[in-house]
Formats: sequence, C-alpha cells, structure tokens
Amino acid sequence: MFDSITNRRYLLPFKASRLPQQFTDVLVIGGGVAGLRAALAAAEAGEVLVLAKDTIEQSNTWYAQGGIAAVLQPRDSVESHVQDTLSAGAGLCRRRAVEIVVREGPQRVLELLGWGAHFDRQEGNPHGLAFAREGGHSFARIVHAMGDATGKELAQTLIRKARSSESIRILEKSFALDVITEGGRCVGALALIEGRVNIIWARATILASGGAGQLYRESTNPSIATADGHAMAWRAGASLGDMEMVQFHPTTLYVAGSSRALITEAVRGEGAYLVDRAGRRFMPDYHPMAELAPRDVVSRAIVEQIRRTSYTHVYLDVRHLPAAHFAERFPQLARLCGQFDIDPSKDLIPVHPAAHYMIGGVDVDEHGRSDVPGLYAVGEVACSGLHGANRLGSNSLLEGLAFGARAGSHAMATAAAANGMKFPLALEHRIPASTRTELDIVDVKSSLRSIMWRNVGIERHHERLAETREIIDFWGRYVMDKVFEPSGAAAVAGWEIQNMLTASALIAAAAYTRTESRGVHHRVDHPQRDDEHWRLHLLWQRPMQTPIPRPVE
Repeated sequence: MFDSITNRRYLLPFKASRLPQQFTDVLVIGGGVAGLRAALAAAEAGEVLVLAKDTIEQSNTWYAQGGIAAVLQPRDSVESHVQDTLSAGAGLCRRRAVEIVVREGPQRVLELLGWGAHFDRQEGNPHGLAFAREGGHSFARIVHAMGDATGKELAQTLIRKARSSESIRILEKSFALDVITEGGRCVGALALIEGRVNIIWARATILASGGAGQLYRESTNPSIATADGHAMAWRAGASLGDMEMVQFHPTTLYVAGSSRALITEAVRGEGAYLVDRAGRRFMPDYHPMAELAPRDVVSRAIVEQIRRTSYTHVYLDVRHLPAAHFAERFPQLARLCGQFDIDPSKDLIPVHPAAHYMIGGVDVDEHGRSDVPGLYAVGEVACSGLHGANRLGSNSLLEGLAFGARAGSHAMATAAAANGMKFPLALEHRIPASTRTELDIVDVKSSLRSIMWRNVGIERHHERLAETREIIDFWGRYVMDKVFEPSGAAAVAGWEIQNMLTASALIAAAAYTRTESRGVHHRVDHPQRDDEHWRLHLLWQRPMQTPIPRPVE
C-alpha cells in the first residue's frame, strides 16, 4: 500500500545546470517563531536565507492566541514545569528534550524583552510581567501579549530583529518544493521564487515549515499549513516519528458558513465554563480539573456531549465574568464575537473542537538534527520529543524559541565545517509522464480533509482507519504521478495536495498501527493505554511498509 507515495522522490523533474541558482551558508524554510529564531542564531556567524511560503506574517505563530510558558517566578520551579509537561505527554516525552526547553526557555523569553517585545505587565511581579495559568499547568507561568495576541507580538518582534540583520535575507511568497540530497546529504532545496524554480545550495538546511492543520476539515490553522515540510523530509529519506499524534483544540468559534477561529484556553483559565445546549455545565462529569483538564480530555468530552445531546456544538459561557475585564483581557475574541453579533456578557459563545497542532514530525535530536546529514527541523514540523503524546498548552512557542536557537547555532557550525563542500551542479532528476487520468485536485483536497476529520480525527477505529488508507492510496495513484508545471496557475495547489496526501498517508498508517489510546490518539476499539506494548515511538522511513519501534528515552 502507498507505493505511489513511497516511490516519489521529487515533485518536479529538473536539471540543476539550467536553473537559476542561489548560495547560502544556512537555508531556513519557514518564517514562524522557530524559523526566525533559528535564522537569528545562525546569522551570528554566517549568511542565512529565509524562505516564507506567503508573506512573513502568515504563519501559525502570528495567529497563536495562547502564551509562552516559562519558569520566571521564585515560587515556580523547573521541576514543576517538567512534571506538568511529562504528565500531559502521557509517557511518550523525551525527558532530555523537556528539560532543555524548560531550562532554556526563561532565557529566551527575557531575550525577547530585550528585543522590544511587549508582554502584559503587572507591577510587583518578576520582570514586571503578568502571569496566567492554563490547563495542565500547576502554576501560573504563562506570559501573554495584549491578552490573546501573543503570537502576533512574538512574530513582530522576531521579524523586526531579523530584518535588521545584514546577514539574513528573507524571500516571501516562495514555495519550497523539495530539499535536495546528494550522496545521502542535504545540500539545499528547490523553490518557486517569483514564478521561477530556483535551486538554493546550502551547507545546512533547516525545515521550519509549520504544521498540518489543513489536512482536516475543521482546523485553527491558516491555509498555508499543508504539511509541506513533513512531506519534503519524507521524500528526502528522513525518519518521521509520532505521526499519529495530532492535537485538537477544544474550542473554536462555531458559526455555520464561517471559517473556524481559535478561542484560547486562557479563557477557560480565567473561569469560563463549557455548557451544552441545555445550559448545563458538563466538564466536571468528565475530569476533576473540569475546564482546565488537558486538551485531549476536553476535546473528547465535547464530542461525547455533542453526541449525547444530538446537537452540532456546545457553548462557552463567560457571562459570569466581568464584561470590562473580559474585553480587556481578550480583545481579539471580543472583536471576533462582535463580528457575529455575539455579546459575551449576555450570549453563549458556540464552540467546537478543531485540528490545531501537529505533534508528530521529523525525528530530531537535541540540536534539531534529522538523520539526513545537513538537514535540521524545528517547530511544528519537527518531533523533538518535548510533547510526547499530547502537547501541554503554551509549550509550542517556547519550543520554537529554545530549539530554534539551538538548531540555528548548530546548523551554522555544520555549515562552517563544510566550507569546502562542492555542490552537485550537474544534478538531474527525471519523472516519467503519467499515463493515468487526472483527478480534480480541488475535489480531492476537499474529500481528503473530510475523511481525515471523520476517520482520523478525535476518535479513531480500526475499520475506518483501514478504509481511509485504501482511499488515500487510490487518490495517490492518480495524483502523486502527476507533474504540475511551475508556469501553471494550479501548480502550488497541486504540490500542496501531493504533500497533503503524503502526510495523511503517514498519519493514517501510524494511527492504524498504534492499537491503544494515549494522549491525543484515541482508538474507540482500544480505549485503554497499554504501556506494556506501546510505550514507544513509531518511526517511519521510506519505503513505508512497517514502522521502526523505538523505546522512550
């Protein structure tokens, strides 16, 4: 199964000598928190080129409403944050990765303050910062900006800092098609830049391309989150781990006909309740922490309550909170509700879960290195082991900062050591012409997102997963063999659906293989956690026949 996906190496045929060529020490693919922080670290010792798929502002980072978790108060402790992260990760976290991020995180946050970031303030607190508590955290250690605009403030700070560096070039609206390998080593990437395919030769390449939310019909992610980096790394021969672990956010605004908009869990941290269509608060029935339970617990509880009440959604109730404080604390949410004539002081806010964060990704070590020499991965495209089977809220921006800095420094050191490396300028790749009928890629994309939501979403079952694998395999035979010409208007859409099919195949295969429930992965036919057989990571590498099990470190 999945031969069409396994056999594909590059999305385009090419002859290197005939393409425009660029050279850099370190190439960073992606312009979110992880990519920009990596670029800044690498730029301390060499030249860096950053490719952004859209404008530099279009990233999951920019839209992140949650905050950054960091141990910055005397009463808090590194061990407490470590234990909270391990507990949320349901036995699959790599403790070394957790300790790195938790210990180095505070320094990265203070660094942002020095670069001009404006976080919410409270006099008398350490560094004058306001701290909030969120689900799964045993202490108030979350810093926010403008209440629910932390990601935007973080992105603006890093973009400003990167643009001020003479060693960093940023190319926007540039689509990375594939990372290039020669002799088993990554030597750069193919990218569509200003309508032409370019080769970018780099001594080290960092994937920071973000997540995979667009694989699902219900998603909090922007339209660019099509798992491009996951698919590129797979085609290049890198190992991908924990691909079954997809996190669903419990609360997105649910208005028929509109796109889903994230409602940060900090709202529940401030005291909001979840109620069903009858106005009954139901979370205490499911978990002792009620609305502050881990995200996977809350998401499944909402799905179950929707089923019990035969309704399409549930509600967030903030009517008992002071209206002025709510509007000040969550200005983006207040504006969003206003657009749909919802008055939070009087009305219930309709909510529904949605795909939010891709935990699985390129398997990397503590420096962000993949098992393909010269190729690094950071942020949502990577699987560092920090999150295990369930990401603790507000740890993702922290991971991007901590591992971004580490990967950037290490990648530049790798580039310096490879200073005499010769690039394969005569490299050529051919793809035979397709003999199969074309499928409508718009229809395939819509159908893929629907079946992933229904069958590989919050609840999973053997028969549905098997069916999904067969359907993806069928679509793959008629889509993965096509070459979408760069001059065509549908080229990017075609490349995206090829990447989406690749990542979806991996997620479905991993979910089918793991016959237990753990963290965000819930098998209704195997509802119990099974540490005896499944306290291990599943690594996938071409050809994708069976996974490589690896015990938790």
